[in-house]
Amino acid sequence: MTRFIKNMLPRGLYGRSLIIIVAPMVLLQIVVTYMFLERHWQLVTERLSASAVSEIALLLDEYERDPTKERAETLSKEARETLTLSVAFLPGEKLPDRPASSGGLLENSLSANLREKVKRPFWIDTSRYTDYIDIRVAYNGGVMRTLSPASHVYATNSHIFLVWMVGTSFVLVVVAILFLRNQIRPIERLAEAAESFGMGRDVPSFRPRGASEVRRAAEAFLDMRNRIERQIAQRTAMLAGVSHDLRTPLTRMRLELAMMGDDPQVQEMRRDIDEMQRMLDDYLEFARGHRGEATEETDLGELLRETCNDWQRKGCNVTVTVQGDLRVPLRRSAFKRCLANLVGNACKYGDTVWITGFRDMSDPGADIEIVVDDDGPGIPDDQLEEVFRPFYRLDDSRNLDEGGSGLGLAIARDIARGHGGEITLSRSPAGGLRAIVDVPV
Repeated sequence: MTRFIKNMLPRGLYGRSLIIIVAPMVLLQIVVTYMFLERHWQLVTERLSASAVSEIALLLDEYERDPTKERAETLSKEARETLTLSVAFLPGEKLPDRPASSGGLLENSLSANLREKVKRPFWIDTSRYTDYIDIRVAYNGGVMRTLSPASHVYATNSHIFLVWMVGTSFVLVVVAILFLRNQIRPIERLAEAAESFGMGRDVPSFRPRGASEVRRAAEAFLDMRNRIERQIAQRTAMLAGVSHDLRTPLTRMRLELAMMGDDPQVQEMRRDIDEMQRMLDDYLEFARGHRGEATEETDLGELLRETCNDWQRKGCNVTVTVQGDLRVPLRRSAFKRCLANLVGNACKYGDTVWITGFRDMSDPGADIEIVVDDDGPGIPDDQLEEVFRPFYRLDDSRNLDEGGSGLGLAIARDIARGHGGEITLSRSPAGGLRAIVDVPV
């Protein structure tokens, strides 16, 4: 039951705030309506019914003192002109055989008053006429029939009260919606800015707005963003210096080897230096991250084709399929490095590689998915998550960075997460490894 209620409640702050305002208002309307209908309207109806029955009793007593035709006409005329009642004395008539109206507040009130004040057989019809109530009372030798206006018997203006109550409540709800919308909008902008920053996108137009608490949260977010950007800038500057200092001796060693000839030992040393250079580039790339690059609108379909062409030129059997509009703001060079790591790993261990990029265009909020499949040996299921650890290497036939640094997949996942996405690994239908890159739009 609790879970059902939670599922029925809106998940957004705007909807929940409206419920906080509207729910008490609706509850108040229900209570007021009940009190009005059960107390005020009932009391008014009882008093009006008592007054109408008193008039009927008075007219009947006057007629019985002088039960002549002339007296009947005089009383009928006076009732019509003074009491706005249509009264007819019908000698020889009897009460109708069909049952009288019963069950409602008006019928019950009239019946109680007639039994108390007239003390004669009676018959009531409240449904035959729209604006009148038909009341018939038996007397000795006939029936007195009275058509009383409905407004004289019960309260007919209760709808005015309900209309005013509903109307004013509607106005209050509209005002609450407009006010809440203005108060919630700064919170939504703050959430969008935080989400965009988490995806690696710039948010230059964001400014603190709204209530003081929301402004404090927005200012705290801006301070956090500035601290992160300063830290990244400092780390980038430091790594640039480290990169220069480390590459300088490697370059010197490479020049010295170039002057020593081409014997096998020298060639082996050149390969070692080249390997050291690649490892150094991977270490620095992983430590530097990807924050230094600006975000730009990028067609991922074009980027996938470009990556496919690069690896085809290197002799890898790669095919690419693109479905839907894959344009999304991201750091192009960094994301290309992510794709290159995944495709390069697939090409190293598989004979054929398939790249698929698609997006469900029927869902405006659908993410972009990039799938890289190969027909290589694959990875054991219990190590699908372990291979993302920096410097992790497999012991079996599929070593993800054989002769490398063990940072290929770690760098790829770091770039994907820096764009708000994720990379997951699983068994490919082709028998090898499947890498799925989820990119939020």
